[in-house]
Amino acid sequence: MRIPDRRFALFLMTPAAVFLAVFVAYPLIRLITDSFYKISPNVGGTREFIGVANYVEAFSSEAFTGAGWRTLAYTTIVVTLEFTLGLGMALLFTMLGKRSQIWRTVFLYPLMIAPIVAGLLWKFLMIDNFGLIGTLLHQAGILENPNQIGWLSNPDIVLFSVAVPDIWLTTSFMCLVLFAGLQNIPGDLIEAARLDGAKAPALLFRIILPLMRPVIAVALVVRGIDAARAFDTILIQTNGGPDSASETMSLLIYRTMIRFGDPGLASAMGTIYLLAMLGVAFFAVTTIWRPGTDT
Repeated sequence: MRIPDRRFALFLMTPAAVFLAVFVAYPLIRLITDSFYKISPNVGGTREFIGVANYVEAFSSEAFTGAGWRTLAYTTIVVTLEFTLGLGMALLFTMLGKRSQIWRTVFLYPLMIAPIVAGLLWKFLMIDNFGLIGTLLHQAGILENPNQIGWLSNPDIVLFSVAVPDIWLTTSFMCLVLFAGLQNIPGDLIEAARLDGAKAPALLFRIILPLMRPVIAVALVVRGIDAARAFDTILIQTNGGPDSASETMSLLIYRTMIRFGDPGLASAMGTIYLLAMLGVAFFAVTTIWRPGTDT
C-alpha cells in the first residue's frame, strides 16, 4: 500500500509537532493565562481572575523597569563586544585560510564550558580581597592595592563585570557563525574590488557586511535573545547585587516567582519580557536582513 507524499510528510512531522505542543505551546499558553490571575503559591491554592492588574503592577514597579533597563544595557554590552570580537577573529581566520584550523579549534574551547562553571571561574578571578585579576594588576603596578577596583561589589561597574563570562563563553559562537558567512562570499568579487582600488575599510563596509546581512541578522537575534535571558552566570557571581545593580529581568522574574511567591505577577512579567524580545527580533530581521531585497 502506497502512502501519499503529503500524508507521509505529516506522519514524519507528528513527533516534532507533539513535542512542540507539549513543551512549547502549552507552557506558553499557560504563562499568558496565569498572567491574568492572582494565584496562591501553595499547591491547590486559589486562583482569582484580576484582569490586567498584574500588568499594571509590573509597569508601575521600579524594580521591573530597572531590571528592564539593566537587561537592555547588559544585552547591548554583550552582543556589541561579541560581534566586534567575533567579526575580527572571523576575518583573521579567513585571511589565514587553512593555517587557521588549529587556532579555530582552540578558539571554540570556551563553548564547551558550562555557564555555571564559567561564572564560578570568573567570580574567583574578580572577587574582592583575593581575586586574581586585582592581584595581577597590583603586581604589575597598575593598581595601588588589589582591592582598588570592586569588580563585583561596585554598582557602577558590576553589570560590565558579570558580562565578561558571557562574552568569554560565546564570542567563539559569534565567530563561528560569521566565519561560515564569510565563506559564502565569492572570492572573485573581493578580488575585482581590490583590482579597482578598494581599500580594506571599503571592502568591509561596502561589500562584505552588506552581503552578510542575513547571517549577521541571525547571529545578532540568536545571541541577543540568549544574552537577554542571562541568569546562571549572574546568579552565581553576584545574585543580582549589590543593591540590585546586576539584577536582570530573568533574575527578577525568578525572585518574584520563587522568593515572593507571586506566580501571577511573574507570569505577567514573563509575558511582557517575551513580547519585548519578539519585537526586538522582528526589528533586527527587518532592518538588518531586510527580506525581499537583492542582497
